[in-house]
Amino acid sequence: MTVKIDGRRLKADGVMRVARPGPSGRYEKATLDASARERIAATRRFIDDRWMHDDAPLMYAFNTGVGLFKDQRVLMSEMVAYQSKTIFAHATGVGEPLPEDAVRATMLLRANAFASNFSGPRVELVERLIAFLNAGLHPVVPAKGSVGASGDLAPLAHLAGAVCGFPEAEMVYKGRRMPARDAIAKAGFSPDFDLGAKDASALINGSTVSLAVGVLALEDARKLRRTADIALALSLEAMRGELAAFDPRVHAARPHPGQAAVARNVLKLIGDSRRCSADARLTVYPEENRAPGTPPPPRVQDVYSLRCAPQVHGPVLEALDYAARVIGTEINSATDNPLIFDDGQDGYVSISGGHFHGQYVAQAMDLVAIAVADLGSISERRLARLVDPTMSYGLPRNLLAGKKGLNTGFATVQCSMSALVMENRTLCMPGSVDSIPGKSNAEDHVSNSTWCARKARTVVENVEQIVAGELLMAAQALSLVEPIAKGHPIGRGSRAAMEAIRAVIAPALDGDRWYATEMRQALDLVRSGAVLDAVETAVGPLD
Repeated sequence: MTVKIDGRRLKADGVMRVARPGPSGRYEKATLDASARERIAATRRFIDDRWMHDDAPLMYAFNTGVGLFKDQRVLMSEMVAYQSKTIFAHATGVGEPLPEDAVRATMLLRANAFASNFSGPRVELVERLIAFLNAGLHPVVPAKGSVGASGDLAPLAHLAGAVCGFPEAEMVYKGRRMPARDAIAKAGFSPDFDLGAKDASALINGSTVSLAVGVLALEDARKLRRTADIALALSLEAMRGELAAFDPRVHAARPHPGQAAVARNVLKLIGDSRRCSADARLTVYPEENRAPGTPPPPRVQDVYSLRCAPQVHGPVLEALDYAARVIGTEINSATDNPLIFDDGQDGYVSISGGHFHGQYVAQAMDLVAIAVADLGSISERRLARLVDPTMSYGLPRNLLAGKKGLNTGFATVQCSMSALVMENRTLCMPGSVDSIPGKSNAEDHVSNSTWCARKARTVVENVEQIVAGELLMAAQALSLVEPIAKGHPIGRGSRAAMEAIRAVIAPALDGDRWYATEMRQALDLVRSGAVLDAVETAVGPLD
């Protein structure tokens, strides 16, 4: 199966299928739509026939320098050298390389932008980019150095240098990092590739790295948000929570669609639970500070991390929906400069604009970071309650099954999750409000979109681990009390989640273990979607 690109219809799920290997361990291939290829070739023929001579009017990036050298003509005899020098001048990235999935997404999205036929590159360049992607040739692209205006110039210049076989560039091929020319040759391609007029600018002058990282972060966040509802349901089961707060009548009184969707999810998961009931509260989990046989006080209503979960998870849903609209538009947008348009007279016109400015992506990614961080914050408060019997309504302290004192239990897992919450709070400082002018003030306002996307992805990764911790600890609580609670069965959705977790992670019934192992296993269950898939198979799709 292949993902066909034409600059108009690419979806986020197509980006994900090309960027990451599927269950078979293979990447899906990308292919350029035939009609899109013809359009690119026709536009380029006009450019080469009509514009590529030294008497042509000045057209930015086609026959001029860039930035404040926009009025300096580049002669046709210097054009090939100019393309190389443009890439050299902008290859100033620093820091660790971008992850492989981000590089692959960037290559696909740049090719898709070219397929829209507003950029004017040679069709051979577009095909080379796609062929390298399909061959598993992954440029080494430093993650830092872009300000998200005039495009992601620094990282894209490193990508461009690798695609063109520059001796200074590097690639990863079959798991090995090596000089780009060696990698290209090993994959069966010619390392030598001369760029034509505007090709270099087309490659580097788009906010595509920001977009690529943003797509990955957003799609992970959307899956994580539904998994967080499952973790919430398990915690409610473990602490025998009240379900009245999820009644649809309550949410009709404050009709935000996000909170109503979360409430529906919870009732779909545990609406049939007998664990979340007054009987269960009276007959199980004697609190350590209450005399045997003394009934607990009436619950009446739960704490905020349980009762107000729809009002916290719900805004996350709506924030991600907004971000998805922005990112969906960006996926099929041309973001370099200048752009080429049909002039209505069997020709084309070059128009300079500012689509390379990444403010849309920057603001959307800041919102994703803020929303997902709060999802992690409320999840951590629930797992903190699970280890404290004064807050968990009598669950074993630290969710411990072994000898007290000799063993510690899961309190340290909660501590690690709180560290991630604090890290996220720092990362949620908006980057899109920051701007430092650059390039002799030619770029006097920048978006900072690449940093916004990178930190949003880090927040999402942290919250994946926090939600995994809640799944792990709520499952431990339910396993510990199952012998005395089996008369009050958990909901159908909870059972499906528990079965998926226990298929991989056995309950800790004999004392402390190397908890890092099962924390990683729980994280894998979240990232792979295994728990989500099991639950949706049992109860139907979650909102």
